[in-house]
Amino acid sequence: MRRVSRITIAGVATAALALTASACGSSSSESSSSDSKNLGLALAYDVGGKGDQSFNDAATAGLDKADKEFGYKSTAVEPQDGESEADKVQRLETLAKQGYNPVIGVGYAYAPAVKAASAKFPKTTFGIVDDEQTKADNVADLVFSEEQASYLAGVAAALSTKSNTVGFIGGVDVPLIHKFEAGYKQGVQDTKKGVTVKSQYLTETAAEGGFSSPDKGESAAEGQIDDGADVVYAAAGLSGQGVIKAANANKIWAIGVDSDQYKQDALKAYKSSILTSAMKNVEGAVYELAKSVHDGKPETGVIRGSLSNGGVSLANSNPEFADNAEIQAAVKKATEGIIDGTIKVKTS
Repeated sequence: MRRVSRITIAGVATAALALTASACGSSSSESSSSDSKNLGLALAYDVGGKGDQSFNDAATAGLDKADKEFGYKSTAVEPQDGESEADKVQRLETLAKQGYNPVIGVGYAYAPAVKAASAKFPKTTFGIVDDEQTKADNVADLVFSEEQASYLAGVAAALSTKSNTVGFIGGVDVPLIHKFEAGYKQGVQDTKKGVTVKSQYLTETAAEGGFSSPDKGESAAEGQIDDGADVVYAAAGLSGQGVIKAANANKIWAIGVDSDQYKQDALKAYKSSILTSAMKNVEGAVYELAKSVHDGKPETGVIRGSLSNGGVSLANSNPEFADNAEIQAAVKKATEGIIDGTIKVKTS
């Protein structure tokens, strides 16, 4: 069951009521306050929502950092099950009307809604995570070279497997997740010949729960482990928790995604099985967009995080990973090769 939307609006009870109504698909009669004092930034979550221990939580960390630094009272809103595109548009428009700036759609599913809302509120800066198709003077496309960090994850997996079989589990069969798979496979194959990579996608669409179903992730991981995989990398949002749980139960390695999952409290019981995580700095991207608006110089256009600018990376928190000289040397060499262009990482 989806959680009720979390709404934090400073001192405006009627605004809170209007925003809650918006999250449920009702209309808002609030007058535009886009020219009044900025209340802070607003995050509109997609599937998975807060608590995914992945990129939604990373976005929340960026919001929290901006609140602390700028004295904001920002907000984050979760969607309802089975909502339409119109519901997403209304959510973003209501947030802009309330006086939040920037308004950020967390996930590629918000692309049509960001396009529509940004046209209606040209004085508000909008951001969208994981999509670069929306082109407007007041839109920042916050995207990442996920394939680069995934390549490094593949290097680590190839040097960690004893069975010469590793796994990849994608949440939803879409181009974004294909980037994770492509980079991972290439990293494995470039590092150790003869290693088999087993790939599986949990669902065809996000609405089927590919990014929000730990049970689906656990079942898929159990299947790959039964087939001999002793390292499994998941790019599946909240579903990845099930993959990590299965890895721990079977005493094999899991590779996390988006955030440093070794450090996540919700995964503390399984941390000994999390070799590393292929991270993307969603926290930094959200914070920097908020800062740019605060400074009066809003970021717009495509803003891409890569290995060269620190936007993607491989986590080094697990001592077993950090202290493995062979893996560290191989990851360092691969990182240098990607940055200087001698290694071209595939995206599909």
